[in-house]
Amino acid sequence: MPSTITAEKARLRRQALDWLATLSSQARIAGDEALFRRFLALPQIESVRTVLLYHGMDTEPDTVRLLPPLWDIGKQVCLPRCLPGNQMEARLVQRDSTLVRHPYGMLEPGPDCPLIPPDQIDLVLVPGLAFDRSGGRLGRGGGYYDRWLAGFSGITAALCRDGLLMEAIPRLPHDLGVDLVITETSLYGPSAPG
Repeated sequence: MPSTITAEKARLRRQALDWLATLSSQARIAGDEALFRRFLALPQIESVRTVLLYHGMDTEPDTVRLLPPLWDIGKQVCLPRCLPGNQMEARLVQRDSTLVRHPYGMLEPGPDCPLIPPDQIDLVLVPGLAFDRSGGRLGRGGGYYDRWLAGFSGITAALCRDGLLMEAIPRLPHDLGVDLVITETSLYGPSAPG
């Protein structure tokens, strides 16, 4: 029943936000370091050419710090640009690209950054408040990524703090999970090595 799932997702969002509110800045920074090391060490990173990151905000991992190491190993990196109607697009960013502040608070590429279609992106780092071991994702409720990922056939990965790895995230038919869930200490999801 959709209303029951919607209510459960709202409860889990509150639970995740409450947990994040208790996280010290030192713990957040240490967690980010561990998440980024594990992400950059993925075998999939070596084999992909183009990665779509997101710009972490507030209590999310500070993913902009992944840009230089990915550029240093020769990867093309995109960031999302929000569009009207809860849509988004991917734009290529380079070391000299200008990022602009979106009304939601995150930095995003300007319209002068080259547009990259989904079929030219190999791996997407998908944001979320919490995840489960099967790749289930609890987003913030805007649906931007669910809509964009509906036409994507590459690898999807997520960074999830150990404390936000949940037993099970309920899914509606339009809710898309991720292939890999990376925590500070482990790797989960349908594409994780067994």
